[in-house]
Amino acid sequence: MLVLTRKASDAIVLFWEPGPGAGDAPPPIHIRVLEVSGETVRLGIEAPAQVRVLREEVWLATQANQAAADSPPPATLPPAPGSRPAAPHPLVPTAPRRRTSPPVPPGKPGSR
Repeated sequence: MLVLTRKASDAIVLFWEPGPGAGDAPPPIHIRVLEVSGETVRLGIEAPAQVRVLREEVWLATQANQAAADSPPPATLPPAPGSRPAAPHPLVPTAPRRRTSPPVPPGKPGSR
């Protein structure tokens, strides 16, 4: 790990030197110390659009989530001793159908 000492408004530059036949190097990344207040340091980062800049804790959580998503699903547990095999569709009792009354003829009580 390279350790540098910088004051407010000082900067560092990260860049890639292209190897032989590698073509153009990507644009550099500039990191500037904006403010120092107690134990807190504010940094400004200028990077190309294709470079994602994340706080370390966010990056670690992203990596953990990706690892969990890429892992195989857990094996199905065997049935408990003495249990019945699961039915393909649970049996749900249905209420008996209600009979509907015949329509009331016009002119009779209860009609509109």
